[in-house]
Amino acid sequence: MRKMLAATAMATAAAALAVAGGTANADTFVPLPDGEKAGPGVVIKRVAESALISPSMAANGAGRVAWVSGTVLAEVAETPKGDPRPWVGGAGNPGTNNSSTHGSSRINTGYIVGCQVSIADNAISAGLSGGISTTGANASGSIGVKIGPGEVKFVGIEGFDIIEKGNYHVSYKDVELQIQGCAGYAQARAYTVVEIIGDNYSKTTLYGAPFSIG
Repeated sequence: MRKMLAATAMATAAAALAVAGGTANADTFVPLPDGEKAGPGVVIKRVAESALISPSMAANGAGRVAWVSGTVLAEVAETPKGDPRPWVGGAGNPGTNNSSTHGSSRINTGYIVGCQVSIADNAISAGLSGGISTTGANASGSIGVKIGPGEVKFVGIEGFDIIEKGNYHVSYKDVELQIQGCAGYAQARAYTVVEIIGDNYSKTTLYGAPFSIG
């Protein structure tokens, strides 16, 4: 129904691999499992997710590149008719519909990136999920992520308002995550958040499988 992001990074990825030439064994393709999460008024699915891990062109030992691809599907059973303007109450005060972003329901998807820190399920349940932004996304062909030891950052790929019930999807292909500043091991995992506004406000989050970025 809506909405597909076709990142222009595919040609860049091909060029980077061509430059690598004789060091193709340094590139690692990681197929990732599908996932599904049901929440109040929504079912979220992630399919065809993968990552291609390559050394950074900076060749400084603290950088690497992950080219990520995937498709997210959201089946929204019901939502109040949305309004993309920020929700406000009387006299311009914040609204009372519990939406952390808008007067509309919303979907956002992206990646959690950690440097020398676990982002497995136990870390998520311990409170990492509190840092996930449900506001705007910053998708582009290439996204720079500067991260130091012990840090976790949340990188938005795409997001948009859901103004009526229906089936929604986000697709991205070879979006480049440039990881810099992490001299130790790094991990990443996908996330998708769907907020449903209204009297029975809910926030449902689907996480992908963690994978190593080297």
